[in-house]
Amino acid sequence: MDDLSKSDMKFFSDQQHCFADILLPHEVQARIQVVVLNFLKILSSPDPAISDLPLINRKSSNSRVSEGILTDVSWIFLSHSFCSRSLMKANATKAFIRVWKVMEMCFEILIQDKRVTQRELFYKLLCDSPHYFSSQLQVNRTIQAVTVLGIMASRKGLVAGRILLQEPNQEAVDCPACGSSGYAISGDLNLLESLSMKTDARYIVVVEKHAIFQRLAEDNVFNQIPSILLTAKGYPDIATRFLLHRMSRAFPDLPILALVDWNPAGLAILSTYKFGSIGMGLEAYRYACNVKWLGLRGDDLQLIPQQSLAPLKPRDLQIARSLISSTILRDNYRQELAVMMQSGQGAEIEALYFNGYDYLVKYLAKKIVQANYI
Repeated sequence: MDDLSKSDMKFFSDQQHCFADILLPHEVQARIQVVVLNFLKILSSPDPAISDLPLINRKSSNSRVSEGILTDVSWIFLSHSFCSRSLMKANATKAFIRVWKVMEMCFEILIQDKRVTQRELFYKLLCDSPHYFSSQLQVNRTIQAVTVLGIMASRKGLVAGRILLQEPNQEAVDCPACGSSGYAISGDLNLLESLSMKTDARYIVVVEKHAIFQRLAEDNVFNQIPSILLTAKGYPDIATRFLLHRMSRAFPDLPILALVDWNPAGLAILSTYKFGSIGMGLEAYRYACNVKWLGLRGDDLQLIPQQSLAPLKPRDLQIARSLISSTILRDNYRQELAVMMQSGQGAEIEALYFNGYDYLVKYLAKKIVQANYI
């Protein structure tokens, strides 16, 4: 993992556990070339055929949870089960070709020693192969199937609070001086891996929403509660999760506390930080953190007027059913989810403003001092 920018994934598996490790660019290029040569060899053999592409099965039925033995961290992983992309199946033809197109593009990126965002890759593929790529989701899923680096997400996450960050050969960034805008987390995982970090904080607070992050930063919450604030502005992207995991390694004594809405989506966001996701099951062990649920939780509803509760939407119920059917949730998390579903209601963090705009900092301070997190 010493040189992440010039690397890609290597697959390992045993009877139960598949995961991806890091390879250097020339090794990745060689592996892509081997795949191409094997394909051509079968195609030009005396009994020619178009071979299928075996890929790790990323469906929920193939997911498991690894419980930490020497650590509190658990994560989702994918077991040893494969699916395939085939040119010979009518409903899989385009998916088969998409894999080859993405591998071709990634090969070019690696040769040129460049990095592109998923969005940039989408527009390139849309121009080159419009018949096969019509949406960003198709590109993202194909990238997951191939599991290649050289592609990074756009900047999304932010950091604020009591931490000093320094990129190689750059001046250090004093995050408290960044104000409510925060420090923008780069999508370049190699850059994040090389960051030098110093802090005198005692807590890391992960905030679901950008607006709440800004409010807390404006109120200088990190001066009252010595803390680092981090947000991905909703569902966490890989870069934000990677940096949080780096912080957890660099500062192992700092509790990581999550402030999310009390609804199924909020719990899903917390679970992604804590366990990873099925879609990224091969890599989840590199991003999972021992995140604790600070709030909002059911016992906080007494602080919120009844009229501030919001009815759960069909999408919320769909997320709730998915969470309940999974094996990742702890019993106390399941109990919270059950109360949400039984009541048919949820609560947003902003509902705490009923008690005053300065109440949010007081709320956090009280919960943290009392160690009221699960």
